[in-house]
Amino acid sequence: MDEQTQVKLAEPRFEHGHFLLIAGLGGRFTQESSKDIPKLWEQFVPEIGNIPGQKSEVTYGICCNPDGQGGFEYIAGVEIDKLDDLPEKYRWVEVQPQQYAVFEHKGSLDSLPATFQYIWKTWLPQSGRQAADAPEFERYSEDFNPTLNTGVLEIWLPLKD
Repeated sequence: MDEQTQVKLAEPRFEHGHFLLIAGLGGRFTQESSKDIPKLWEQFVPEIGNIPGQKSEVTYGICCNPDGQGGFEYIAGVEIDKLDDLPEKYRWVEVQPQQYAVFEHKGSLDSLPATFQYIWKTWLPQSGRQAADAPEFERYSEDFNPTLNTGVLEIWLPLKD
């Protein structure tokens, strides 16, 4: 039997997300290599505030472009208002308007994988809903501080209508 850290989340709220244009640093990952995503964030944090067209200090971790074998692209980024003047070192993705289940993660980032396990392996199958083929993302509030565990971290799971 698969041992999992037990996580109990509050029920999600449901929202219709709006169009987002996100730019930042990205890479391809698998379940095994996803433990390297914090290194991507370490590289990205100094870029915040220096990205052309940046709209706010809210940051996003976007999971997109799955390859069907468990691999996916992850972009640590911010919302921008246009692609003009975006340096080539940045990756970007458009997030289309979509229905979402929005979960709030509380506590340390160390327990974030357990939160994702709960959402995908427990909540989703029990909800009777299906995930949509669209980017899933983490949204970190402007005052998010992973060291102090302050601010709000939300996980936006795209749902089929």
